[in-house]
Amino acid sequence: MSPFRESLENASAPALRSMSGLPRAVPFLLVLGLMVAGILIPGWGWVLVALVTLFLLWLLLLGWPRLTTPERLMRIAVVAMALAITLTQAFPR
Repeated sequence: MSPFRESLENASAPALRSMSGLPRAVPFLLVLGLMVAGILIPGWGWVLVALVTLFLLWLLLLGWPRLTTPERLMRIAVVAMALAITLTQAFPR
């Protein structure tokens, strides 16, 4: 295991333990609520979408070694869409 991966997993362990104690619907509803709020709030709403994007990227990094190629591609697509929404909200025409 690389030093970066080991430090990432060690730093993430407390947060993952606390999230695992929550009902399964809570993280999903929180991400959904932040995405909807970020899309609907003009001006600074992109910050909420950026937080969701970073959260999804963090989960992707943690799960990367255990994912199959199609699962990796689907999760990369979701992170890319969240990033596109973030950039569109942050830098409107």
